[in-house]
This record gives sequence, C-alpha cells and structure tokens, in this order.
Amino acid sequence: MADTASRTTAFRTRIGRAGASGLFGLFGGPATGRRHPLVATAMVLPLAALLVVVFGGWDAMVTQASSVGVMLGR
Repeated sequence: MADTASRTTAFRTRIGRAGASGLFGLFGGPATGRRHPLVATAMVLPLAALLVVVFGGWDAMVTQASSVGVMLGR
C-alpha cells in the first residue's frame, strides 16, 4: 500500500498557504496590530444599518422580541 497521507498533507499545506497569501495580498497584507473597538464599531454600523433597512430587519427584530416577551409572560 502506498503512503499517500504525507503527500496529501503536504499538498494541502502548500495550497492553504498560497490561498491565504493571495487573499491577504488582495486587501493589502495581513493585519499587524489590533484595531480599537470604537473604530471597529464605526466601520460596522453603516453596513448593519443598510442591511436592516434593505432586508426589513427592524420588523423581524420587533416581531421576535415581542414573541420572546410573550413567551416569558411579560
């Protein structure tokens, strides 16, 4: 029986490294530091607001909160 496990692992490692470096290269390299939580929040909030408006998330959130309130007996 041939030893294919080591060759498969080596191939997957090589592909994984190439894929990751290609993806990081697309966005200007890997992150080297930590981002302040307020900066991260400021980056995410506009997209979150857009998704809430486009997909009707506000109505869904109100409906689910109401259902949980009824289930808890409030």
